[in-house]
Amino acid sequence: MENRVITIARSYGSGGRKMGRLLAKELGYEYYDREILRIASDESGISEELFNQADETRQHMPLFRIARELYSGEVIPPDSDDFISNENLFRYQAKIIRELAATRNCVIVGRCANFILRGRENVTNVFVTAPVVDCVRRVMENDGLSLEEAEKKIKKIDKRRADYFKYFTGRQWHDAALYDLCLNTGHMDEHKCVDVVRAYMDARFSED
Repeated sequence: MENRVITIARSYGSGGRKMGRLLAKELGYEYYDREILRIASDESGISEELFNQADETRQHMPLFRIARELYSGEVIPPDSDDFISNENLFRYQAKIIRELAATRNCVIVGRCANFILRGRENVTNVFVTAPVVDCVRRVMENDGLSLEEAEKKIKKIDKRRADYFKYFTGRQWHDAALYDLCLNTGHMDEHKCVDVVRAYMDARFSED
C-alpha cells in the first residue's frame, strides 16, 4: 500500500498544530513541523540558524518578485552567490518535504507543503481555522497575552503566513480549492477534527 501524507495549514490560534500532533499519534504517522529545518540544514550543510532566521523574518520578503520566485523544484548549487538566499532555503525545505512524502506516512504542518506536494494522490491537504474570538481565547490562554495583544499577534502571524505562501506559490493561502478539507475548530474541538480527517481518509482510500 502506498504511504499516506497529511499536510496541515492553519490560522494562528486555531489549534491546527495540536490537531496535527494528535492526528499523527492516532494514526501512528511521523510528525514534521520545524523538524524540517533541522533536516534541511543537515542535508544542505547550511546552518540551521539561517533556516530559523529566514523562517522568523519571512514577512519582509518583497512580494513584487513573486512572478520570478515561484518554486520550481531545483536547489541552487553551493558555488552560487544565492546558495544561502531565502529562495534556496525554501527550496531545500521543499526538497525534504518531497522526500518525506515519497517514503513514509507522515503529517506535515505548514511550509507550503500542500502546494509543494500538489497533484500527488497519496496526499490529503487540510486547512484548519476558527472564528477570531476562539483564536483570541486560545492565544490569550496559551501565550499569556491580553485581549489586545492576542488580536495583534494573530493578525501579524496570519498575514505573515499568507504573504509567505503567496511569495513562493503565487496562490492565496486560504483558497479552499487548495485543500481537501477545511475544518473549523470553533465548531469542533481538535479531537473531533481528527475523527473527521480519519473518516475522510478511510472513505477516500477504502479501495487500496
